[in-house]
This record gives sequence, structure tokens and C-alpha cells, in this order.
Amino acid sequence: MADQSADVVVVGFGAAGTCAALEARSRGADVLAIDRFNGGGTTQVSGGIVYAGGGTWVQKEAGIEDSSEAMLAYLRAEIGDSVRPETLRQFVDASPGMIDWLTQHGVPFEASVCPYKTSFPNNKYYLYFSGSENSGRFRSVTPPVQRGHRAKGAGASGRKIYQPLATAAARHGVRTQFLTRAESLLTDGGRVTGLRATTLADAPASVRSRYSWYAALAVKPGIYYPPLRRAMERRMEHLEHRHGRTIDIHARKAVILCAGGYIANRDLIATHAPDYLDGLQLGTSADDGSGMRLATDVGAATDRLDNVSAWRFITPPSAFLGALVVDAHGHRFIDETRYGAAVGHEMVRHHDGRAWILADDQLLRQARKDLKRQAIWFQRLQMEAMLRFDRVQADTIEAVALKAGVDAQGLHDTVAAHNAAARAGLPDPMGKPAEFVRPVARGPYSLISIAVRPSLINPCPMFTLGGLVVDEATGAVTTAARQAIPGLYAAGRTAVGICANSYVSGLSLADCVFSGRRAAEHAVMQSPQR
Repeated sequence: MADQSADVVVVGFGAAGTCAALEARSRGADVLAIDRFNGGGTTQVSGGIVYAGGGTWVQKEAGIEDSSEAMLAYLRAEIGDSVRPETLRQFVDASPGMIDWLTQHGVPFEASVCPYKTSFPNNKYYLYFSGSENSGRFRSVTPPVQRGHRAKGAGASGRKIYQPLATAAARHGVRTQFLTRAESLLTDGGRVTGLRATTLADAPASVRSRYSWYAALAVKPGIYYPPLRRAMERRMEHLEHRHGRTIDIHARKAVILCAGGYIANRDLIATHAPDYLDGLQLGTSADDGSGMRLATDVGAATDRLDNVSAWRFITPPSAFLGALVVDAHGHRFIDETRYGAAVGHEMVRHHDGRAWILADDQLLRQARKDLKRQAIWFQRLQMEAMLRFDRVQADTIEAVALKAGVDAQGLHDTVAAHNAAARAGLPDPMGKPAEFVRPVARGPYSLISIAVRPSLINPCPMFTLGGLVVDEATGAVTTAARQAIPGLYAAGRTAVGICANSYVSGLSLADCVFSGRRAAEHAVMQSPQR
């Protein structure tokens, strides 16, 4: 293939890449987007949640009152110093317009409010509490408001975000080249002027078909069975080695890196976040840090590479919000209504990745009823498997603790203290809101393991939050001295962004939209190279 050129070259065509491409094209730039596979990235296999508020059209139609100040207050408490205050303010103020923009490009939303708290609503509901808004700690900051905007579509609806955006990009004249791997950046006098890539775009159709099939298997079911993923990756590498062609792609204005995170890079995880090696790699094979490597090879800085989001959801069923989550000592360590990433963070960082749900007989019966009406099929399958294979049961608290390997005296004392406070109407020591607090009643009692370990039936999904350091005003990639690298931008999980400290459902996709459009806006403003 001959060398190619464009005003703006986008590397990676998931949520951040499609949004960057659309924004750059709307500003008159000639845009070429490349992707190692066939586009979609992690977005296409995600739950399809966009965290948005401040009075979106979806909230208004649902009768949900929200304000930018309320959203800002919650996010300040949730994400801490992930970004500068002025960046967070800009993100919040742009939130209603973001939903408008996505809607205009075909992403479907619906104002159906989930009436119960859950990690992910079933196919009847598309607006819900997707974070810890109605948990105890955050209720003291601001009244809880539903901000989880789920794209309308059965099951995990990430494809309902990617596919409309990709269609809109094609309609607006964005050029794409799939099955193309970026190998290195081209520079001239310290400025990024393009990239060198290996492509299968001109390979025989049979080769491209096989490669695409291997890539699809590497995502699902490979995401759940790593040996299959590794086998598919070896086959893809063989095809690239045999049929790939080297091509230079020149960027007259800028390159925007939207190549995902690095959860699939086991060496990086082992070096920076070794406690997270046993989790499910939530992403594609391309989430291997290659986007970061392109930039670090030309002097870019990275940050927060030890930040990994590990999810331990105990809902659905919502009945388990009334359970106790305990560690190996039998002690509670978190408000059980917190978002699953908060539970996972505490488990991994402070409790050796081990914890259990304690439920009495009445609660377990209610949980089974809730599961039938609240869960999507894959949620129900996973919870039913947990209840069958990861649960021990006994007639007394001490006996069930011994069966599970939990300190019996510690669990006894925890239950006794919890019941005394609950019956007296005292505030929950973990901050759980009163409507979710219930005494542990009669047995038999169950302890259900939610430990972080390799598991086909009860995996712990994880993805990375750190990345390239960027100028928060422009999205330009910077050096360790905070100097912008001319002609280079980054967005999405390739860069440090809104959710770099703490994640709740939808915050990553929302940041992909925000940061992708920001990078494109400023990339187009670059003076063209001759």
C-alpha cells in the first residue's frame, strides 16, 4: 500500500476515537482513523453506560431534578484530585450537551427509571443510580440523583453507543482503515508528524476474515478464558508477520491516541499493580498499553499506572444491600450500598482480595425472588452459580464462619454489634442508609465468597485508570516537565482523565466523549505541516 496522509490521524476507534474523529471532521479536518481490529474496542463490549447529569433531556423527561452544582458536589467527593477543579467543572457543565450530542449522532437513550438500586438494570430500565450517589457517605454531600444513562439495547448495550457513532463518522466523511496496528510515531524536530503502521488492509480477503474471527474470539469468550485469548493472539501475530505490510501515515496537523488502556499487558500490571493480576481483563487484546508506548517512546510522561478498577458487585439482587460484607476476620469494612468498584478497591488494597456476603435465611429467600425479576440472564447465571458453588451454609454464625474460613469470634462480635445498633435505631457504623439496614435474623446462615481470584463463574472484572499525562485544557500529551509534545494528543483510557482515581459506571465512557472531543478541537487548531 502507498503511504497515506490526513489532517488528523486517530489511533483506535472505540468511543474516544469515534468522538474525536467526529469532532475533528465537524471542524473541517480531513480525518483518518485506524484500528488494530475492526473498531469498537472495549466500548462495544461494555455495559453502554454514560454518566451524565445536571439536567439532561433524559432526566427531565423522567421527572428527575438535577443541577450542575449537585453533580459537581458528588463527583468532587467521588474522584478527588483526578483532574483539576476547573476541568471537572467544564466536564459537569458540558454534561447535558454531551447527551444531546450523542443523541444527535444516533445513540438511543430512554427515560425509564429503575425503581431499585442495582449494579446494572434489566432491559426494562435505562436511567439509574450507576454510582454511590445514594450511599451513606455521599448522601451527606448532596441528595442522590440518577445519572447512569444506559444506551437502549438488550443486555450489555455498549454496541448501541459505538455503532451509531461509527455510522455517523462514516456519514460525515471520516475515513477508516481497520486491521492496522500503529508501531511507532514519526517525528520531525520534536514534532509528531504521523505514524508507522503494519496493516492487513491489502491482504487477501480470507486472511482478513480469519484475523477478524480470531480477534472476536479473543474478546468473547477469550475475555473469560485467558488461554483461549492467548491462543488467538498468537494466530493474529502469525498472520500479521506473514501478510502485514508496513505503511507510513502522515498527519498534517496531529495524531490523537485513543488506543485504550493496559489491562491486557500482564508485565505492566505485574510491575505497577501486582495485586490485580487475578482479575478478568475487561478489554480487548489491544488494551495492552501500546498507545502509551507510542507516546513514551517520544518522551511522554505517564501517571497513576497503579490505579486499577476492580469490580465486586453484590447486586442484583437488591436484597443483598441489606446483607453484611465481611473480611477474613469477620469484620465489615464498607457500606454495602457502595458501588462495586469501591467494594473491590477496599478488598484488594486492604483485605487481601477476600470477602464474603453474610445472609440469613430470610434474606437469602428474598434475594432469590429479587434475582428472578431484577437480573438480566448473564447476571442471574453468575449469581446462581455463586450461590451454588461459592456459598457455605450452617445453622449458627460460628459454624458458618468455620466452614468459610472466617474468624468465628470476629463474625459473632460483628453480628452482635450490628444487631444491637440496628434494633436500637442507631446510625450504621459503616454509614449505610437506614432503609437498607436490617438485623441479621434466624439461620441457617450463608457466607458467599466474593474473593478476587481466577474464576469462570465468578470473575472480578478489572480495567486500568492510569495513562499518559495530558494538558487538561487541550488534551495534548506532555513530557514529565509538563511540556506539550507538538502534534500529539490522547483521549479515553490511554490518558489520565476524569476517572483516574475512582470509577463508577458510565464515568469512563463519559470521559471518552469529553476528552475525545477536546483533543480533536485543539488538534484541528494546529498549523498544518508542509
